[in-house]
Amino acid sequence: MTFSICVHETYTDEDGEERDRFGVAVTTRLPGVGTLCPFASESGAVATQSLVNVELGRKGIEYVDGGLAVEDALQSLLNADEGAENRQLHGVDADGTFVFSGEECKDWYGHVEGEHYTVAGNLLTGEAVIDAVADEYESSREADRPLAERLVDALAAGHEQGGDKREELHVQSAALLVESTEERVVDPYYEDLRVDATETPIADLRETYEYAVEGYEMAMELYEDGLDSVDGDED
Repeated sequence: MTFSICVHETYTDEDGEERDRFGVAVTTRLPGVGTLCPFASESGAVATQSLVNVELGRKGIEYVDGGLAVEDALQSLLNADEGAENRQLHGVDADGTFVFSGEECKDWYGHVEGEHYTVAGNLLTGEAVIDAVADEYESSREADRPLAERLVDALAAGHEQGGDKREELHVQSAALLVESTEERVVDPYYEDLRVDATETPIADLRETYEYAVEGYEMAMELYEDGLDSVDGDED
């Protein structure tokens, strides 16, 4: 029913500290994908799809937050899931990746496991969809642009290759979620976005992202003095 990408990156914040960030983005030809499939925390990112079992995402992130490696966390959940062969489940943590596509997923289905990222999809027009998502993400990794923006670009690349093949379903959705270990007074509004029901999910997600960036920057400028006070830096 969908295709998605999970990523882990390291970066240096403004204070010179090395940080981790985790992102997940997803789109499908059904409404409300952001309520079902993407999960992320300061410890990892997980996507659950195909015949969706939301608990695989919720508990997967819980287990990773609790210290389990992502491969151990997700495999243990699949081992206990009687419907595992109908599932796609993938994710990343700071040290590794995991990706699973059950044999009863609907064609075309498959996945890609790269360095610090995973991509998976089912009911797609073909393998070119997930290859395009992976290629776009890899080409953007060294770019000095926010991860959320680059995740939208990765979804767009897959969408351009055909995406979800069920053209009879015109109501679609898309979502992205980014979490970081960096401590910030106000988390960026543009790192947790959903478009729940539309005929143009990627274009709408991109527009929502652009407005969210604009709104965040305006708010930070307008309320900068107040934020400095909250942070304890007021003169």
